[in-house]
Parts: sequence; structure tokens; C-alpha cells
Amino acid sequence: MLQTYRQIFTPATALFSLTGLVARLPISMVGLGIVLLAEHQTGSYAFAGSVSAVALVANACFAIVQGRLIDRLGQSRVLPVVITVWGAGLALAMGTLEWDWPRWTTYAFAALTGASLPSVGSCVRARWSHHLADRPERLHTAFSYEAVGDETVFLFGPIAVTVLATSVHPAAGLWTALACGLIGTYVFAAQRGTEPPAHPRTSTGTTRPPMPWRAIAPLTLVAAALGIVFGAAEVVTVAFADEQGHKSLAGVLLGIWAFGSLLAGVVSGAITWRRGPLTRLRIGAFGMMLAAAPLALVPNIGLMAVVLLLGGVAVSPTLIAAMSLAEKVLPPARLTEGMAFIQTGLAVGLAPGAAVAGVVIDHAGASPAYLVCLVGGTLALIGALLVKVVAVPDSVRPHEHPPAEHLA
Repeated sequence: MLQTYRQIFTPATALFSLTGLVARLPISMVGLGIVLLAEHQTGSYAFAGSVSAVALVANACFAIVQGRLIDRLGQSRVLPVVITVWGAGLALAMGTLEWDWPRWTTYAFAALTGASLPSVGSCVRARWSHHLADRPERLHTAFSYEAVGDETVFLFGPIAVTVLATSVHPAAGLWTALACGLIGTYVFAAQRGTEPPAHPRTSTGTTRPPMPWRAIAPLTLVAAALGIVFGAAEVVTVAFADEQGHKSLAGVLLGIWAFGSLLAGVVSGAITWRRGPLTRLRIGAFGMMLAAAPLALVPNIGLMAVVLLLGGVAVSPTLIAAMSLAEKVLPPARLTEGMAFIQTGLAVGLAPGAAVAGVVIDHAGASPAYLVCLVGGTLALIGALLVKVVAVPDSVRPHEHPPAEHLA
């Protein structure tokens, strides 16, 4: 298994992957960190949650624009600018809470922070796609490794920001996220040797290659459905553990779920698959729906740990297949932009998943609220099945793009 991963890593690829991992940490830290700091300063969870939501919505609105700019101008030109704006916005957002400024200023700087947070995950995958252009059979392994990186970020980021905010200082988690985002992104962007080429407009009247919407739109739906599952599962699992009288075990349960996904990602990356990403996407989405079905019926903590572990096994393979399929159909000039749609879809699904689950918990309890995860899994399967309208046969090799008429 390790030999498979050794084939893709060189000092250069290891450096951009590692710095990209550090640069991604704020994605899982800032939202929760804002909630913890805002609630501490104002005593209002409603205000804290709304500030975090504003940052999330702003990120969803501008991530695609950022992806387009990166494709046109290059990572080394765009990333240092947006991460600097992001750092200033986050620092000022924290300052408005510390200095007791009017609440609208907190919302304004939270929006600036969300809008300028770069999609580093998309940039890392674009580098892998460029670096492995002549060895496309290894791209699945690279994307699998990055999916494991995403799982690591979402596993340790919330834990770190919570520990720092509760044991050091309410703003300590956010300052740590700020440092990780700035340092990680600056160092990542400075590595021009592995940067994919920019695709600027060369002359008046030149049109960009079309976006393969019939693939990207359903893949974005799959990602949003995954976000619904993630957002709902986090809230409901805390409530379930609380109802069982073991609220402190909620983090353990979520950690077991994340571990199942992480383990599946590692194993998936080491396998040479005979099935193409389209088939794997559908199988993974079906597995997520199947794994979510019994959650509402689980009676105790022990059995829930087993069910969540098995359910986590379907997460990473589904996300890996979605990214691999997107890489197949996206033209190089729109690769970062297209992948940003999928990353944004994932983020967009988190808030409604958590919100709807919270309403169900208040009215019916934790176990019925797990049905929100089942809805998310069902939507993921629907999205995966809709991708069939794009004529991308499983036999198509990575980087071998289908004819133009299938990309419109």
C-alpha cells in the first residue's frame, strides 16, 4: 500500500501537499471559532450563529469567482492577495467583538472573511492534475490522499479550535487559524515550480472552453448532499449522546465516523480500480444512503459507534470519485473554477443540514433527526445518477476528455 503512495511523492509534491494541508485548516476552524468567540463576548448563540452563517454564505458566493481568477491569472498571483484580505478581515472581525463595535461591523468583516477565503483544496488538486498529466493512472491515488487530508482537517480542526478557545483564550483558536491560513497559503503560492499554467484570454473575441454543466451541476448536488449529511450528523450525534447520558462521548462518536472515512480513503488510494469514477460515485452514494438508513433506529452508544464507523467508509470514496470525475470532464482552463463548484456545494450543504436537524431535534428528539442524514444520502444518489446524462464512459482514461458535444 505504501508503495502506491511513494510513486506520487517527490520533495516538490510533498511540499505543496503539506503546505496545502496547513492552509486548509481555517476551513474547519473559523466557523466554530467565530461562534465560540461571539458567544463569549455577547452571550448570544443566535448572534454567534448568524455571524458564522454570513461568512459561510459569502464564501459560497465568491468561491467560484476566485476559481475563475486563479485559472486565468495563476495561483501565485491570486492566492497571496486573497489570503491577505482574508487575514485582515478575520482580524478585524475579531476586533469588532473585542472592542464592542456595532454588530453590523462584525457582520461586514465576517462577510469579507468568507468571501476572500481561498479554495486551497481545489488549487492543490489542480497541481496534482498538472504534475501527473503524463501519469494519469496515479491521479486517483493523489486525490485519495487529498481526501484523507480533508478528513484530517475536519477531524482535528474543530477539536483544536475548541480546546484553544476554552482553555487558553476565547480568540486563541481563531488566531491559530489565522496563522495557519496566512503561513500555509503564502508558502504554498510561492512554490511556482509545481504551479499549473495560467490560461489568460489571449485576444479579443477568444472564448473560454464551455463548462461541462451536465456533469458539474449533478456533482455539485452530490457535494451539497454530502454537506447536508455532515452538518446534520454533527448536530444530531451531539444530541443523541446527550440523550443517552454521555454527551462527552459525542466527539468520540464523530471521531469514529471520521476515522472510517479516513481509513477508506487511504485504502481506496492504494487500489488500482477497474471501475471508472462514474460507477464508483454511484456505488459510494448508494452506500451513504444505505448507511444512513438505520441511524434513526440505533438504541445505544455502542451500536451507534459501529454504525457510524461503517457509514464513514462510504464518505471518502464518494468524494474521491466526484473529484476524479470532475477532473476528467473539466477543460484545463476551467479546472480550478469547476472544482470550486464542488467544494462550494459541500460548504453550502452544511448549514441547512445542521439547521433542519436542529429543528427536528427540538420537536421529535435526536433519533428521528438522523432521517435528515438519510435525505442527504438520497440526494447524493440522485445527483450521482443524474451524471449519466454526460457521455463519459467508465473506460475513458484520466485526462482523456470526451468530445466537445458532451461538455456543453
